[in-house]
Amino acid sequence: MEYIKLFWEKAPEGEPPVILYEVDIESDRLALRSIDIFADGQTRNIPDLYDGAIEIMPIPTVEELNAHVWGEEFHACIIEKAEFETIWESCFYGGILGESEE
Repeated sequence: MEYIKLFWEKAPEGEPPVILYEVDIESDRLALRSIDIFADGQTRNIPDLYDGAIEIMPIPTVEELNAHVWGEEFHACIIEKAEFETIWESCFYGGILGESEE
């Protein structure tokens, strides 16, 4: 398993500026769970990222995201499982919302 924190610089209003992914690296990099983190620290747990999806896409690697393959506004870092689980359980994020946290 791999845990990714994705920063979305200048995310449109109402969109999460930080997204956490639990990525199954042994299953084509598909996300098992995801957490949207909003500007006010509130979160939305997504237990099945692909529920209702028309096309299932793997989660890019941190290297791809930081090489701006998916756009200049995305930056990512690896996090520990414990951080993901703590935010999942508490439904709140008190961390930094920008890439300076890396």
